[in-house]
Amino acid sequence: MAQDQTARKRVAQSEMALTTEASRRAKFGGDDGFLREVRGRVAEYFKNTGRRQRDCPQMYLKTALILTWLAVAYVLLVFVAQTWWQALPLAIGLGLAIGAIGFNLQHDGAHHAVSRYEWINRLMARSLDLVGGSSYLWHWKHNVSHHTYVNITGQDVHIDLGLLARLTPHQRWLKIHRWQHFYLWALYGFLAIHWLLYSDFHDLIVGRIGGHRVPRPQGRDLATFLCGKLVFCTLAFGIPMLLHPVWVVLLLYVVASIVLGVVMAVVFQLAHTVEHAAFPLPRQDTGCIENSWAVHQVETTVDFSRGSRVLSWFLGGLNFQIEHHLFPRICHVNYAAISKVVEATCKEFGVKYAEHKSFWAGVASHFRWLRRMGRPDAGARGSAAAG
Repeated sequence: MAQDQTARKRVAQSEMALTTEASRRAKFGGDDGFLREVRGRVAEYFKNTGRRQRDCPQMYLKTALILTWLAVAYVLLVFVAQTWWQALPLAIGLGLAIGAIGFNLQHDGAHHAVSRYEWINRLMARSLDLVGGSSYLWHWKHNVSHHTYVNITGQDVHIDLGLLARLTPHQRWLKIHRWQHFYLWALYGFLAIHWLLYSDFHDLIVGRIGGHRVPRPQGRDLATFLCGKLVFCTLAFGIPMLLHPVWVVLLLYVVASIVLGVVMAVVFQLAHTVEHAAFPLPRQDTGCIENSWAVHQVETTVDFSRGSRVLSWFLGGLNFQIEHHLFPRICHVNYAAISKVVEATCKEFGVKYAEHKSFWAGVASHFRWLRRMGRPDAGARGSAAAG
């Protein structure tokens, strides 16, 4: 118990240090009366309907179904499949199951949105370690960097693909970017392989994620990181190689990883790197973003395919990204319901609420945005004055 308290205190101190560093990077201006109003209306919605913000029965049922999906796909692929036409669809299904783990269990768990009991949230968040990621590093990369600095160039690590792509008008342009709207879709497939087998270890060693300092994990966090990678490698490579040729195992791993990488990348890009999303910069003289935090969250984010129950189920409500960014601690099974409240409030306050009616409309918008960013003279809506 004492060790847990010490670990929590150390992480809290580290978060405070990072927040202090971040405060020198970007601040949000304006009155947040919009945030107070939308929070009040959403709270009133839950009070009037009797719905739970967390500990929702639908979420626990969904968790059981997704874990069953993962286990069945893995067992059939490793222990039953004997032909390529059996193995290939199972590898694809396994990649999708891992994506469902990430979109639903670990994502809500990492945001403390599954339950009022923190041990349940922590357990859900660590499902990422089961499938090869790091719940510890994800907290810093996603919860801290991305959710604090959405679409701010140099501060939101999720929109930084290095020299491979230019996702914002404030990033360096290279000649190769003229073709990024074609080649980047193929590179998305290698996202999961790069993330799980390289970048987690790199970030751990250097103690930085993008431009942000992060404390290296210690104690239980470090043990979870190392044990998670060991379990993943055992499940992904060790056990299968006892039963199948090495080349078959590696090939099917690549297939499952490409499916996972494409799904993860596209879902994120459809919410933030599309035509209707803003990419503001802090003013050089004040370090401030013009909008308040809540308005910034809405105007840098785009919903898509809100009417699709199937897509909403699989993506863990991440097609309702505006609602997620405003209410990350509300379980995603509520996003569709509260989206009407959020949209109405945005209209009253003159805040731009953007959405694509379908998944493919979002894909097309991302394609056009990549093509636009591939031009050296590209500009963007929402860029702040430079001082």
